[in-house]
Amino acid sequence: MNWFRPAVVSMEGYAPGEWPALDAGVLKLNSNENPYPPSPTVMAALANIGAELLRRYPDPLASDFRQKVSETFDIPADWIIAGNGSDDLLTLLVRACSEGNVRSLAYPMPTYVLYRTLAAIQPAAVVEVPYQQKGTDWRLPIDQLLETNAAVTLIATPNSPSGHVVTRSDLRRLAAGLSGVLLIDEAYVDFVGKDADRANLELVREFENVMLLRTLSKGYGLAGLRLGFGIARPGLLAGLLKVKDSYNVDVIALKLGEAAIADQTYKHETVQKVVAAREQLATELRSLGFLVWPSSTNFLLVKPPQDIAQSLQTKLKAKGIMIRYFNQPGLDDKLRITVGTPEQNARMVQAISCLL
Repeated sequence: MNWFRPAVVSMEGYAPGEWPALDAGVLKLNSNENPYPPSPTVMAALANIGAELLRRYPDPLASDFRQKVSETFDIPADWIIAGNGSDDLLTLLVRACSEGNVRSLAYPMPTYVLYRTLAAIQPAAVVEVPYQQKGTDWRLPIDQLLETNAAVTLIATPNSPSGHVVTRSDLRRLAAGLSGVLLIDEAYVDFVGKDADRANLELVREFENVMLLRTLSKGYGLAGLRLGFGIARPGLLAGLLKVKDSYNVDVIALKLGEAAIADQTYKHETVQKVVAAREQLATELRSLGFLVWPSSTNFLLVKPPQDIAQSLQTKLKAKGIMIRYFNQPGLDDKLRITVGTPEQNARMVQAISCLL
C-alpha cells in the first residue's frame, strides 16, 4: 500500500552533511558550523530559563525577539518574521507562493539544494539556470532568470557552495524586473565584511516583492538552536503568517536569540577570527596545488590538484576528518571545506598533505 502523495514518492529528500556523535572525536568540517561557541550572554540567558517560561506556549509572533532585531538593524518590527531556522521560512515562502507549473520556483545553479527539495514537496515546477562561470568568477544569469516568470526567485548571497557574493546592482535589476517574489538568502552574510548585514536592507525598503533571510546558525554560532528571521514589507509577510505553525519558534530559542542579537560585538569578533582563518587556510591549500575559489563565507570551495575529490573526502573521513563532497555535475571534482579554528585547519591540512 502506498500512503504518500505521488510527489513525495517520486522525490529525493534533502541530504544534510553527515552528523557524527559529539564524543566521536571527529573533526567536523562538512556543515559550515561556526567553530566558536555562542556569546557568553547567550549562555547566561540559558541558565536563567525558568519553569514558568517552559510551562506556557511561546509568543506566536516572537514579539520580543522581533523588537531586538528591529533595534539592532533599524527596521520596523512588523517587517520581521521569526522562524525555526531560516529553512522554516523558506518552507513558508514556498508553501505560500508556489504551486504546480503555473507558480514555479527559479534559481541559479549551483546553490543550496534544499530549494529543489522544497519545490518537490509542494509540488511546484522548478527552473534551474546555470551560473555563468569564467575562471573563479560566478556571474548571475539575470536575463534568463527574468524570462522564467517564476512566482519565487531564490538567490543565495553569499552563495553555497561557491562562496561568492551577488552584487546589489544585480539584485536590484532582478527585483525591478520580477513580477513574483525575490528571496535573498543571506545565511552567510556575517562573513562578507563590515556592514554587509545592512547592505541589502535598502532593497526591502525599495521593493515590496523582496524578502531577506537571515539565520543565527552561522555568524552567531547557534546552529543547534534553530532560529532565523526574515525581513520584508508587512504585505509580503502577511501570507507567510497565514501558513506558519501556530508556535513555530520555541521559548528557549527566542530568549537565547534575543541575547545573541544584542551582543553584536562578540559576533563581530568571532567572525573576524573565522575570516582570518579562512584566508590562511586558502593560502595553505593553494600551496598544496588546490584551486581555491574566492570566498565571502565560512567555507571554501576547492578543487584538488588531481581528479581525486571524492577519494580525498573518503580518505579524510577514515582519518576522522569530515568535509563535503557533492556528487552532482559541475561539483563532482570539487570539495567544500568548512573553516575551523587555526588548530583544526592545521590538522586537516597536515592530513591532506600526507595523503597527497
